[in-house]
Amino acid sequence: MNFEDVTKIKYDVIVVGAGHAGCEAALACARLGFKTLILTINLDKVALMPCNPAIGGVGKTNLVLELDAMGGQMAKTADKTLIQLRVLNRSKGPAVQALRAQIDKKEYEIEMKKVMENTSNLTLRQGIVNKIIFEKGIIAGVSLESGIIFNGKAVIITTGTFLRGRIIIGNKDYEAGRMGEYPAMNLTYNLKELGFIMDRFQTATPPRVDKKTIDFLKMFIQPGENIPMSFSFWNSKKVYDNIPSYLTYTNEKTHNIIRENIDKSPIRSGMVKTHGPRHCPSIDRKVINFEHKKRHPVFVEPEGKYTNEMYLQGLTTSMPTDIQQLLVNSVAGLEDAKIIRPGYAVEYDFLLPNQLNHTLESKLLENLYFAGQINGTSGYEEAAAQGFVAGVNAALKLAGQHPLILKRSNSYIGVLIDDLITKELYEPYRMYTSRSEYRLLLRPDNADNRLTKIGFDIGLIKNSDYEKVIKKQQKIESLIEMLGEYTINPDEHNNEFLKAIGTSTIDTSTSIYKLLKRPEVKIDNIFKYFFENKGADNIKTYNDNYDKDILEQTEINIKYKGYIEREMLGIKRMGKIEGHKIRKNIDYFKIKGLTFEAQEKLSKYLPETLGQASRIAGVSPADISILMIFLK
Repeated sequence: MNFEDVTKIKYDVIVVGAGHAGCEAALACARLGFKTLILTINLDKVALMPCNPAIGGVGKTNLVLELDAMGGQMAKTADKTLIQLRVLNRSKGPAVQALRAQIDKKEYEIEMKKVMENTSNLTLRQGIVNKIIFEKGIIAGVSLESGIIFNGKAVIITTGTFLRGRIIIGNKDYEAGRMGEYPAMNLTYNLKELGFIMDRFQTATPPRVDKKTIDFLKMFIQPGENIPMSFSFWNSKKVYDNIPSYLTYTNEKTHNIIRENIDKSPIRSGMVKTHGPRHCPSIDRKVINFEHKKRHPVFVEPEGKYTNEMYLQGLTTSMPTDIQQLLVNSVAGLEDAKIIRPGYAVEYDFLLPNQLNHTLESKLLENLYFAGQINGTSGYEEAAAQGFVAGVNAALKLAGQHPLILKRSNSYIGVLIDDLITKELYEPYRMYTSRSEYRLLLRPDNADNRLTKIGFDIGLIKNSDYEKVIKKQQKIESLIEMLGEYTINPDEHNNEFLKAIGTSTIDTSTSIYKLLKRPEVKIDNIFKYFFENKGADNIKTYNDNYDKDILEQTEINIKYKGYIEREMLGIKRMGKIEGHKIRKNIDYFKIKGLTFEAQEKLSKYLPETLGQASRIAGVSPADISILMIFLK
């Protein structure tokens, strides 16, 4: 079969772009049995990590593990290619703890591409898409700039930063999706012709330096964990490679270099006029905005096992390259460091995401989906989560099944999508734990308990894996019940133990459950002592049945029971309006009593439910009451 014959194949789904969103979208569709084509500008850059060499982090870990629980790929590939795994915020509460995997970037690309190439129903092709093809108003496929047309029933756009991408370094700029890669210059015009509203954002990345030229003795080592762990729920825990990162700081010399050359910064010269991510500002912006700060942290992170490139997290800049070299050399430990790749900013087009439904299908055109940075987000994890949702929904729709609509009350992915389609974006969106009103319920550790059934029902989770999750939950419930039944006596040995772990003694028989309600009492200490000393009859017989994850979740459920019940009550209260559907053809300007601002915002966002309408800025509780009466 020659190349021309290949184009005559009718695909079910065509995915445009093979970044983190595109990979998850294509894998979901193909694994659900749909003939899927993924098109990318460069087949050597599948699942590229163009910025930081890490997956996870606070808020982001929740997205990755929710994706993993439903059958996504990112966490599994991270486990195969990580070079360090750390727990962040270990000293804080469980709602804000997170995993962060330092990744071998090149190995991640190779491993993800291998998974893609060996997935049934999935075809990879290289090419730049310039147009979406319709026949009689129905999606029919896409055309490439080379003139080739591929036929498909659904299209998922996951173009990242490539739409009219523009690289900026100092006062120089050129067209590129990322440094060294072609942009997609024509698809934006096609999307606008179809009626979509587009805007522009920018993001930036720091310089990379040669490991051989760094003095690590002047820095603080940041090692990974040396205990058995895994990112994916489905992989066995083990002690991973532990290649350390290092911490250093900027100083007054660094800041003075920036102040003296601030007119050369693209954010001051006018070369960059678009909004960038506030949560990840350039070092020049940090110096401008935080004049009182004497120093800023710089994490020096390896980009892989077999490369000398080191990533300077915290030193993002698009200043001229000669200024970048001065900045780098002003930092402790980097005095002789040589830049291998300069930092740069990239501007790109994105779609205003209020034009999408919760399924990530466009409101304007049926069977056309958008996922990833084109929806105004930043981050590999946010992109992958959206790609999965778009891919699953495209497949479910073609199969004539009910869509996957994740809620704010059951997932961070639900929060992400709901925020995107109801709130105005002034900067690239990044997930934080603070964005979720139910973050104690939506922890990383229980994502499998929350969402594996969804993945199983869809068809992406094996029966054996689903049964493991059911048994795990049963063990947690059984252990909580058992700890409530067994008591310890206020004898001398037990009270000496309680003093030793920093808690008050007891003067009456007390259940282990009640002891674990105390913040300072840890379940590991309790179990170890009473197993060895048999302080509670028959507990020892349970010892072999509970692994570390079960003990940790049991402890969380006991310690935070009151807070968890409060969040569950909040979900129940909101459920009434969350489930109240709004039909699409309402003319809000004809509803008497709504404020003009509410009429404008509701007409713009076209919410699908009352709950969604209530979260739109400018729509007051009184407006919701009037809307509820109108709907009834």
